[in-house]
Amino acid sequence: MADNSVIQTNGLTKFYGKQRGIVDLSMEVRRGEVFGYLGPNGAGKTTTIRLLLDFIRPTRGHAAVFGLDTTAHSVAIHKRIGYVPGELSLYDNMTGAQYLRYMASLRGGVEWKSVDTLAQRLAADLTRPLRGLSHGNKRKLVLIQAFMARPDLIMLDEPSSGLDPLIQQEFYRLVAEAKANGQTVFLSSHILPEVERVCDRVGIIREGRLMAVEEIPALKARALRRLEIHFAAPVPKEAFANLAGVRDVLIENSILRCTAVGSLDAVIKAAARFEVVNVVSHEPSLEEIFLTFYGGGENNAA
Repeated sequence: MADNSVIQTNGLTKFYGKQRGIVDLSMEVRRGEVFGYLGPNGAGKTTTIRLLLDFIRPTRGHAAVFGLDTTAHSVAIHKRIGYVPGELSLYDNMTGAQYLRYMASLRGGVEWKSVDTLAQRLAADLTRPLRGLSHGNKRKLVLIQAFMARPDLIMLDEPSSGLDPLIQQEFYRLVAEAKANGQTVFLSSHILPEVERVCDRVGIIREGRLMAVEEIPALKARALRRLEIHFAAPVPKEAFANLAGVRDVLIENSILRCTAVGSLDAVIKAAARFEVVNVVSHEPSLEEIFLTFYGGGENNAA
């Protein structure tokens, strides 16, 4: 395992009986990056996290965190991780403060000033019993316990679920600060704008299989983009037929509209034979990129 790797998997596979979890997952998460793990519900995101935390055992394959085998050294790994599960199960008879003190004690103690600061930033009420809190307010407490000890790795499974927009913005700032502190963040989400905003690289998982791992700008360069070219006079459609990576060509009067994959070199060279007035390239969003990898299909596991 490379020195700058925090998470590494090789052929990691999990089946629940005949039901697919993940299949042949091989990936690396680097030290100090915010890694987005993107896919719809049922793609295998939660299964991946549970395998990395040794909550479940793989059918085959291998996973390591901090260079340690996840099945042999889970206790040592957990000491260096902050974790936000997708499904919350808390001690309802405790107040928020009692819950956080208990979680801090499991880590050998945490400076309470850090807890207070996080509670203020996330507008979390630590005095109320957990049983009376909304899902969003419980989520705040779980976020506090994940960040409060400044762990080396923070694993987040749908972390902003139930948070109002203002608190979401504060959460994004916490992620940025963790990265600035040299911490690694593994963020599993189906919320495309969230991943696009905070992540350095993104892995796209489809039906239990990893489809791509790229930096977001590189993914955008590979994705479909919409192109609009305005000419000084009408141009013949055949001049833009059969161009590499170009499709859906539509010419209306002196305006050409098309979609292009990857490099725009072919269509720009074809356009250069005519007098060009303006070129507008619509950069794809992460959602459009996602749809190039995703179509209809099964949703068998979390």
